[in-house]
Amino acid sequence: MKPSTKPNRPFFSSGPCSKRPGWSLDALNDALVGRSHRAKPAKARIEEVIDKSASILGLPEGYVCGIVPASDTGAVEMAMWSLLGERGVEMCAWESFGSGWVSDVLKQLKLDNVTKHEADYGLLPDFSKVNCDNDVVFTYNGTTSGVKVPNLNWIPADRKGLTICDATSAVFAMDLDYSKLDVVTWSWQKVMGGEGAHGMIVLSPRAIERLESYTPAWPMPKIFRMTKGGKLISGIFSGATINTVSMLCIEDAVDGLRWAESIGGLPTLIARSEANLKAIADWVAKTDWIDFLAQDPSTISNTSICLKITADWYQALPADEQAAKAKQLVNLLDQEGVGYDFGSYRDAPAGLRIWGGATVDTADIEALLPWLDWAFAEIQK
Repeated sequence: MKPSTKPNRPFFSSGPCSKRPGWSLDALNDALVGRSHRAKPAKARIEEVIDKSASILGLPEGYVCGIVPASDTGAVEMAMWSLLGERGVEMCAWESFGSGWVSDVLKQLKLDNVTKHEADYGLLPDFSKVNCDNDVVFTYNGTTSGVKVPNLNWIPADRKGLTICDATSAVFAMDLDYSKLDVVTWSWQKVMGGEGAHGMIVLSPRAIERLESYTPAWPMPKIFRMTKGGKLISGIFSGATINTVSMLCIEDAVDGLRWAESIGGLPTLIARSEANLKAIADWVAKTDWIDFLAQDPSTISNTSICLKITADWYQALPADEQAAKAKQLVNLLDQEGVGYDFGSYRDAPAGLRIWGGATVDTADIEALLPWLDWAFAEIQK
């Protein structure tokens, strides 16, 4: 039978993600619109985003944090274009975005001393084979595969290379060992439910040293430049952004960070996300037509929770018909106003991808699950 209870907030997109509980446009009433982002009050608000982000995440001493253009994509590209080429590079990929970074390094930067460590959707590469005397580029959480790195034990403290980590669907929801990471990037639109277009980048002292001692062989676009005269442009990490930021987006980011502080900071954010995963895991354990895309339980993401349909009749269908059936299921719940935008990513295997980040209430996840069973029964008809 069709369930009677619907999620209060049926927003399960993996980006832009659900706003924090209780959010409304009133949260933006104090936005400094019409003001220069260089004005003292505006700059102070920008600095608040930087300072609260660093504080909530517990960044180590000496690390700097800044706002950069073009979301997480811009932040990752900035890091690769500015830092790579000084030594060999180890590229790790197991889903769409990681594969995109591999392509950029090989086809755009055209580096030749590159080792690829790749795995199919649902798996991780063998990190024991990664040479950390080279620079390493990897995603912490595969947003399109639902597969996360379980730990960073494979990165030695005395590494010679830099570790560049795309952590956009991991920060604020997973416990990262920042001492093992030299560059960390993310966007506001993921775990904190902020608006798009702006990215964040964190640099370790080792990354800063590389920036100040190494000049890449290629021309550097203005929005990627983090040094001037051989020194770090410190203003980027104290509110003087490279280009104009949206003060509406800044206000929204501040609102999310203040909410995070009010509920207990990082431990509570992680606990909320893990509770969402547990609700889905308990349902998967008792449901015979669904399973996690991740094959190793220790690698199942608690943010971008990717699921595959395992029913025999479904698996017997050609790939295009499987994709059509999965899309039909998602569309049914969209039409019912039960859940929006939780289909798998276009490059990923057909299935479901339910965002379980910290802004999603577990009660809404629990209300969604019976509807998934109903919709699955409907697509068999």
